[in-house]
Amino acid sequence: MTNTLIQFRTEEKSRQNAIRVCEQLGLDLPTYLRICIARMNQEKGIPFSMKLTQGTSGDPLAAMKQASRIAETNGISELSLEDINVEIAAARANSRKS
Repeated sequence: MTNTLIQFRTEEKSRQNAIRVCEQLGLDLPTYLRICIARMNQEKGIPFSMKLTQGTSGDPLAAMKQASRIAETNGISELSLEDINVEIAAARANSRKS
């Protein structure tokens, strides 16, 4: 499958805030959006919640631990970062086949 460009408009302040949150989680915005699409397709809905809480700002490891606790609460804790990367790679491979 070929890759597809997805574009949408948002306020610059919102985009900058999203970039900062992703950086605090150890991600970039495009990677986060690919993760969202891959998981949404797998779950057939919004699959997770990742939030920064007091004490995690600026600490990617603490943010990821918090995300793991949230994932466990929502029953999706079995997915590691490697699992997510595998899902992204599979989604890319499937998109090239179409």
